[in-house]
Amino acid sequence: MTLMAFAAFEQQLKWVAFVLGVASTICVVQGWQLAAMLFSLPFCLIWMYCAWLRREPQLKYINMLFTVLYVYGIGRYFLISA
Repeated sequence: MTLMAFAAFEQQLKWVAFVLGVASTICVVQGWQLAAMLFSLPFCLIWMYCAWLRREPQLKYINMLFTVLYVYGIGRYFLISA
């Protein structure tokens, strides 16, 4: 499957990312660290995909950095709490 296969769903993906961003913000305000990271990770993945679709390298690389940080944070959370 090619990268452009989901191009028709870009606007819907952006709305899903918006909902994930709001949910993540609520989690941050409530102090739910793991939930905030779990909502933020797919948010970043969606925006990385949309950046690749539109060839926006700055947005793509920023979200790649955040994705790595969220994966690290989630892994660290489970390693420390286990």
